[in-house]
Amino acid sequence: MSLAAELRAQLTLSVICAPMFIVSNPDLVIAQCRAGLVGSFPALNARPAAALDDWLTRIETELAAARAADPAAKIGPYAVNQIVHQSNARLAQDMEVCVRHRVPLVITSLRAPGEVVKQVHGYGGHVFHDVISLRHAEKAIEAGVDGLVLVCAGAGGHAGTLSPFALVAEVRRIWDGPIALSGAIANGAAILAAEAMGADFAYMGTRFIATREANASAAYQAALVEGRAADVVYTPYFTGVHGNYLRASIVAAGLDPDALPADSKAMAFDKADDGAKAWRDIWGAGQGLASIDDVPPTAELVARLAHEYAAARARLLG
Repeated sequence: MSLAAELRAQLTLSVICAPMFIVSNPDLVIAQCRAGLVGSFPALNARPAAALDDWLTRIETELAAARAADPAAKIGPYAVNQIVHQSNARLAQDMEVCVRHRVPLVITSLRAPGEVVKQVHGYGGHVFHDVISLRHAEKAIEAGVDGLVLVCAGAGGHAGTLSPFALVAEVRRIWDGPIALSGAIANGAAILAAEAMGADFAYMGTRFIATREANASAAYQAALVEGRAADVVYTPYFTGVHGNYLRASIVAAGLDPDALPADSKAMAFDKADDGAKAWRDIWGAGQGLASIDDVPPTAELVARLAHEYAAARARLLG
């Protein structure tokens, strides 16, 4: 059985939930997995660093109890995101914890994850890597990753500019392994569309910010409910890397979203002593906001996604 098929057999929908800085926490991950999706979080969300062991222990304990209580239930595996970059001083320590816990899926970002791949493969785990271009995909494949996350136009947070139609087609010419597709996927029909394009999984983030388990403020969630695609601003200003952010949060920080420097070298936001911080105060969001109308529990949202997926599939077959 292929890795993609092995993972899908554990899921109610072919969805990997994106790891979101600050937002993703054990409550959200456990709810996502118990609903039959792959739940994930960035290792850096566990603070201080010693908390990562506690987070993993809690997630594993609660998922094991859920599986024991209902052996027939589809309960997804969890994943941990690691930033493979010299700026991440915690990487070695966090990876030691992940290896000890035998984390089933590690999602890597920024640089080709050669050393992480060796560590994860050493205990039988798998690595998916974020890419925004064919060149990045080629480097990740050379590093020995098991799957690719194609971060396309419209995705929340750090995102690429390529259409998913273009990037999936290019990557499929050189790669027959698992692909997760990201970019404004916020309802069941979009999950089906990702599969139709050739992806094995939809990669969903923003829609799960507007859930009760997410570590997001009421104001952030209200902005998602009220927003539309035009309310998303793509800029490198806040971190030096292009990303999608909510216009309302930029305005609230006292900045003009239509007059931000276009050159990432001019970025000085995180160096400014104005109290506002990227991700905490400047909120990431994808372009699929039109599908967000409420803030339900994760289990309710996943049931709705499954209904939307089935309805979209019926329309195509009917």
